[in-house]
Amino acid sequence: MLEYRIRAAAPEDLDAARAVMLDTVYRDFGTGYVPRWHGDIIEPERFYLVPPRHTLLVAVHERDGTVAATAALDARGPAHPPNPRWLAERYPSGETAQLRRVYVHPEHRRRGLARRLVGELIGFARADGGYRSAYLHTDPASPGAEALWRSLGKLVHDEQPGGGQRILHFEIPLR
Repeated sequence: MLEYRIRAAAPEDLDAARAVMLDTVYRDFGTGYVPRWHGDIIEPERFYLVPPRHTLLVAVHERDGTVAATAALDARGPAHPPNPRWLAERYPSGETAQLRRVYVHPEHRRRGLARRLVGELIGFARADGGYRSAYLHTDPASPGAEALWRSLGKLVHDEQPGGGQRILHFEIPLR
């Protein structure tokens, strides 16, 4: 575990972080890059480095300096649509720390990186003081995702969009 250092992403990390994220949406989700869903992947500085209540973390392999994993947090709650109206109302923007892009490159999985990154994101949200809840959604087809989120939070909605992929919505306690 000591072979990885978790830290806030710097501008020089963004190309490598973007590569981890794009690899995940192509390999694990099979969707590839979809502009309306993945704009933050292409412009992580604008979404995560500039706004003061947002962050992008990277796990960097100490030996070779590669970015092995990413995790982000922002103050945008889930939008309606595509999410149910009640979910958007329960997790309003500005009050909700939404966890995003918790992705670990396949060769670095099963080492506790996602759990460590999430712990750092929750610490960031607590230190901010303005968030009342932490929310995320995930595709259970992503390797290890469902088990991780069930171990860290509470499932609040299991959604199977009409003919689409299954989406799980979770809340992680901030207190």
